[in-house]
Amino acid sequence: MMDPLKRKFQEKASALTTEMKAMLKEHGGTKVGEVSLKQVYGGARGVKMMVWETSALDAVEGIRFRGYSIPQLREKLPRINGSTEPMPEGLFWLMLVDEIPTEEDIAWLSKEWARRADVPDVTFKVLDALPADTHPMTQFSMAIVSMQGDSVFSKRYAEGMSKKDYWDATYEDAMNLIARLPRIAAYIYRRTYHNGEHIAPDPNLDWAANYAHMLGISNPDFLNLMRLYTTIHADHEGGNASAHTAHLVNSTLSDPYMSYAGGMNSLAGPLHGLANQEVIKWIFNMVEQLGTRTPSKEQIAQYVQDTLAAGRVIPGYGHAVLRQPDPRFTAQKVFAEEYIKDDDIVNVVWKIFDVVPPILQSLGKVKNPWPNVDAHSGALLVHYGLKEYGYYTVLFGVSRALGVLAAMCWSRAMGMPLERPKSVTSEWVKEFLAKEA
Repeated sequence: MMDPLKRKFQEKASALTTEMKAMLKEHGGTKVGEVSLKQVYGGARGVKMMVWETSALDAVEGIRFRGYSIPQLREKLPRINGSTEPMPEGLFWLMLVDEIPTEEDIAWLSKEWARRADVPDVTFKVLDALPADTHPMTQFSMAIVSMQGDSVFSKRYAEGMSKKDYWDATYEDAMNLIARLPRIAAYIYRRTYHNGEHIAPDPNLDWAANYAHMLGISNPDFLNLMRLYTTIHADHEGGNASAHTAHLVNSTLSDPYMSYAGGMNSLAGPLHGLANQEVIKWIFNMVEQLGTRTPSKEQIAQYVQDTLAAGRVIPGYGHAVLRQPDPRFTAQKVFAEEYIKDDDIVNVVWKIFDVVPPILQSLGKVKNPWPNVDAHSGALLVHYGLKEYGYYTVLFGVSRALGVLAAMCWSRAMGMPLERPKSVTSEWVKEFLAKEA
């Protein structure tokens, strides 16, 4: 018997796939945009060349999940278990089927993930075989791949599964993988930073709250922060490195375990998922050098100028697409104003927000002087005791699974092809320009 979320997804996917095929038959030759040589050499920046159903990123308005902004989601997504923040279960439902769920819907989904959350013993054995000082993202990636033997997609593909059923097997893998991630991620945290003193899951808690519980931080406010954090970090359209990597790997029909692991290896890069770690390190270096946890705006401004003069960037400021303050930064600021407005480091973050944009604007070459999501998240995590910066990308990765895996279901339902962009050599470019001249 098909569960209610799977049935609803099948209905939505079938309708859109039919519509898409008809649209391509009539308009497949229409040019969407012209690619410049700068884009060819610049990492395909801004080239419209993939479909990503779950979210879209606007340079001014920021991220929208199925058309809803983050402030709208904070208002419309239902809560359970006393949460005061939007629930990641509700966002996953919205991304998958383009409908705001009811409270009953997310209560069901929360219990469904708890039912699917058992991690195979081999995964714990793989992790325990690694040195305790192995980077958390290395452990996370290896743990994900170690579960690949349970892939429903892989098994059914080997049995000769029809293409029309690819989405079904992908859905099963996505649900199982999302359900298991909090246990795996918390296990990595406890073995790396707390001498392997693990905390058993509580199946009565919702997905994000249970993750917080297994990390060892049961402050009710931190449970709410985890619900908010895993919601706002879940997706950021398909062009970011981790989402695109997972999409590319999955386009080869690698199963969701292999595909998501690929995305996590991309997230681990310093230009992508390490940013929140770099922000909080920069802040603590600043307060140490200044000798105070309550620096003035003038002191911060001088430190910013010194950082820029040394040829370094201000971590947490600027974004490849956004041209306004990141709504995810604002959502975290609202949370901090409600719960921890007297925290010294949080107040430093707010002063930096006042100081940095005018300085960057004065340089005359910075397109986006505004803070992104990473400018605030580290300060919130440190306040509640999660001070191990090297772990922050794992936390980001757990959240990003929601968007990546929801989008993966859509890619397989819509029959998205193997990605195979055309590459050229520099010699080809020179000959092309010579002909143009």
